[in-house]
Amino acid sequence: MPTYEFYCDGCKKSFSIILSLSEYEKRKYSCPKCKTKELKQQISSFQTVTSKKS
Repeated sequence: MPTYEFYCDGCKKSFSIILSLSEYEKRKYSCPKCKTKELKQQISSFQTVTSKKS
């Protein structure tokens, strides 16, 4: 599942959460500290694992 990074306008903190795509699309997430839904998604890097062909 993807990891998303957000900045909370309520408590002014950044945090990361792991969400399924359906949870992300339904916006079923909030700040873990102050529980607000006023969040700004941050740009973050990602990693992928691929199989090595012989």
